[in-house]
Amino acid sequence: MALRLRPNCEYCDIDLPPASSLARICSYECTFCADCVQRHLHNVCPNCGGGFTPRPIRPATEWRPGLSVAKRPASTERVHLSCSKEEVAAHAQRIRGTPPEQR
Repeated sequence: MALRLRPNCEYCDIDLPPASSLARICSYECTFCADCVQRHLHNVCPNCGGGFTPRPIRPATEWRPGLSVAKRPASTERVHLSCSKEEVAAHAQRIRGTPPEQR
């Protein structure tokens, strides 16, 4: 199963197209921009508490049959935070001192 490649940052709502090198995801595919991950989230996913990694870029060229962004397009469903930015800040403050691999 391919990643959904969500189209936006859940924090600031900036567009993150499939080829964006600024997209960051957690293991549940929560999607944020690199700026929000660094400045606001401090590498703490506000949903699961995990860390982030750069989102892979799905190839535009169909190098193998059926495997490209044209054949398996990104999601168009925009996702937003389910809690307030104040709650996100408190959550990140509580967890950010613990490395992701120890959370």
